[in-house]
Amino acid sequence: MNIDINTKFITLIGTPLSQSYAAAMQNAAYEAMGLNYCYFYTERDSTHLEAILNGVRHMNFAGCAVTKPNKVNVMKYLDETDPLCALAGSSNTIVIKDGKLIGHNTDATGFFRALVEKHGSVAGKKVFCFGAGGVGRAIIMALADGKASKIFISDYFNDAAQKMANDVNAHFANVGVYVPFETFEHIDEASIVINATGIGMAPHLGETPLPEKYVRSDAFYFDACYNPEKTQFLLNAEKAGAEILNGLSMSLYQGVDQIRLWTGEEPPVEIMRQTLEKITAK
Repeated sequence: MNIDINTKFITLIGTPLSQSYAAAMQNAAYEAMGLNYCYFYTERDSTHLEAILNGVRHMNFAGCAVTKPNKVNVMKYLDETDPLCALAGSSNTIVIKDGKLIGHNTDATGFFRALVEKHGSVAGKKVFCFGAGGVGRAIIMALADGKASKIFISDYFNDAAQKMANDVNAHFANVGVYVPFETFEHIDEASIVINATGIGMAPHLGETPLPEKYVRSDAFYFDACYNPEKTQFLLNAEKAGAEILNGLSMSLYQGVDQIRLWTGEEPPVEIMRQTLEKITAK
């Protein structure tokens, strides 16, 4: 990679970032596409988010990626949002155009493509989702848009889960159901159970939001985390004989959508997939 005066930059803003494979995947794509782009990390929380965004707005950036804990907070600093981003109330992708910060949400599209590819349609199904933060909000709105019949929503911050249920019901009537944290109400009704909390990745390795006694062999378990490859949430589900999926394919497909937005070109999906597979095989 040669960085020069014409290089277009993209930075991922969040913390922690040591577990991220995004830079390797994205930069492999730009090299294959023959584009002078560079993706790198900016490990920061929301404290200086506005200052960072004001800086990149006036520099040679194609945009930014946004991750935990900034996906919801970043919304207040955007000039425009696409409909899905506005609906989710969170953004993981910012395109800079004519000095404006334009928010998108490829977590939602990436998640939905990964889930349907592995599990099939969610239409008419009941889903339990742990997590109502940035990625949880995107996942829940994608599920509602995919016509899930019920989405049970639980979060360590009960007010966040209640707000998410209210928000989803404002657009998809009677779909969202608030579940107080650690009560596990309705967990036995769900055919799909999702962990979008970040519990299970560093610094919470070995932890899970779902006690093992509630895990069923006839449910499908998805964790938005991909490093480690199998969180305790997924290990418990695998032990019970359930079908599982980690967040690697979600990361792939959300990255594919990001590159389309930043470059206007079609990314090399298989090269991106192979890059991720090489990293996880180490």
